[in-house]
This record gives sequence, structure tokens and C-alpha cells, in this order.
Amino acid sequence: MVRTGRTIVGLVLLLAACRDEAAGRAGKAGEAGKAGAVGDSPALSATSAPPAIVFLGTSLTAGLGLDPDNAFPAVVQRKIDSAGLKYTVVNAGVSGESSAGAVRRIDWILRQRPAVLIIETGANDGLRGQDPDSLQANIQRVIDQVRRHSPTTRIILAGMEALPNLGAEYTRHFRRIYPALAAANHIQLIPFLLDGVAGVDSLNQQDGIHPNEAGARVVADNVWRVLRADLK
Repeated sequence: MVRTGRTIVGLVLLLAACRDEAAGRAGKAGEAGKAGAVGDSPALSATSAPPAIVFLGTSLTAGLGLDPDNAFPAVVQRKIDSAGLKYTVVNAGVSGESSAGAVRRIDWILRQRPAVLIIETGANDGLRGQDPDSLQANIQRVIDQVRRHSPTTRIILAGMEALPNLGAEYTRHFRRIYPALAAANHIQLIPFLLDGVAGVDSLNQQDGIHPNEAGARVVADNVWRVLRADLK
């Protein structure tokens, strides 16, 4: 089992992004995350703890609707353990958070310089139809803060797709953001976090957005393909 006491941090809140009140709840979620367990977690504070792999993300990372041990970061932890690698996964997912919220949280996340930071943000920006250029700028701010305050931290960016209901041009613009950022910053890219899961009913919960247990395992495989090479 994953080291739940040390590795699962952040808050699993109600999904905010899919409803009209999303923006207000997202702000509250970000503040709640700042007051949560990350700052007190042994995974982030104990000098004897293994190097941390921090997942900075949204409800997809937090595992909304799942037992924390079945969220994809917990599945990744089990893959790490099975491979005999000594890292502790920290789930810093906050439901409803936009990329602007990730910017507000990143300095706090970097208090203990993680070995690896996996950035999963943008899904809520897309659900709200926010400007892709603003999303790109926010992710760049996160990357810049990591490089400034924790230069030894390796960064992996998780790619995301926008739903097609906002039009083909928006979808294309949104899709280009992640590979452009990865190339410009020379960081690893998970091409699409939900590859093989998005749009597959049997791999998602009833909302059609959040992976179920089986879907979370597929997402973990998508992450592990990139992360495993980085760790080795």
C-alpha cells in the first residue's frame, strides 16, 4: 500500500470546475490547500525522508471520487516501490484549481525542494474556456519559480486537451501549449495525461471527466512511461 500518512496531501474537494460556481470554489480550494497537510507532512519536512516526487495538480491528481490509495499518484508510488526506487510520492492535487491557483501555490510547494515536480494543470482552465495564452503564461510562471527557487528539481509537464465544444481553433491553440512549453524549457512532457482514458465510458466515473480506478491505472501508466526514464 502507498504510504498514505506521508504521501497523500492536499484536499479532495467537491468538483468545482464543471459547475457554474467553479471559479469561487477554486479560489477557496487553493486557500484550503495552503492551510492543509503539506506543510506539516513528514514527506516534505523530515530530513530523513526519501527524495520527494510532487504532483502539483487538479482533481485529476487529487483523485476526486476515489479512495486516495487508488488515485493515480498512489499507483505511481506502487510502481516506484516495485522498481526498487527510493522516492516518496506527494499528492498535491487540489480539486477545482486553475493554472492561476498553481502559480499561487508553487512557492509553498517548493519549501522542501522536491527531486521531481510533475505539473498537471490546465484542465479547469479549458473547462471554463479561459484564454489559452493566459494558461501558457501561468505554467511558464510555475516553471520559472521552480528554476529560481529549486534549480535541482527536475520538471515534468503533463499535457492536457480541451473539450471540443469550444471550437476547433480553441482546441488547437490549447493543444499546442504543452509541447511548446516543454520544448522552450527543455523539460520532459507527458503528451496527454488522459491518453486512452478520455472519452472511454468504462474508464471514467459517471461525470465522464474523472477516471475511475481502472482509468487511474491507465493514467499512472502514462505518467510512469516518462517518469521511469527520468528516475533511472
